[in-house]
Amino acid sequence: MSITPNEVSALLRKRRSIVPKFYVNKPIPKEMIEAVLENANWAPTHRLTQPWRFKVFTGEAIESLAQYMGDFFKENTPADQYSDEKQEKSMENPRRSACVIAICMKRDAENKIPEWEEISSVAMAVQNMWLTCTAYDIGSYWSSPRAALEGNEFLGLNEGERCLGLFYMGYHEAPELPGKRTPIAEKVEWV
Repeated sequence: MSITPNEVSALLRKRRSIVPKFYVNKPIPKEMIEAVLENANWAPTHRLTQPWRFKVFTGEAIESLAQYMGDFFKENTPADQYSDEKQEKSMENPRRSACVIAICMKRDAENKIPEWEEISSVAMAVQNMWLTCTAYDIGSYWSSPRAALEGNEFLGLNEGERCLGLFYMGYHEAPELPGKRTPIAEKVEWV
């Protein structure tokens, strides 16, 4: 199968952040989620460390994630900034999603690779996920709430692992959003 440069460009330019408020209550087939993850696995990686790790929440597990997010908010918010309404809001994104994937990173055991390269590899894996979701018409959104970034115990992460955020997924009814980029010529200097 041959993919044309125009098809690649079209997919890249169609990708958007679709936030959970636009998601509809429709499950994503497990096979599609697996395809998204398999494509993540083909991201570039220096010395083949493959630092990406994923924790997938679907079905009832989404509610446990939402409860964790709410509990974290309650336990870590100063009293003068806390309200039940804000706590409930902290639980909305997982509850609106058909699937939430915790984006995690595992450092190579000897730390031979600079951390920024490992983070970059994980980010490229997420870009592969995003593009795959776009191809399937699944809305997706990478967010980094403090509850996730500090959720090592809840996520069952081991030493050397850390969470870089949550990847929300869902079928959606978002309006078609135009792309917003300034011209590349403003960002390039030919030497």
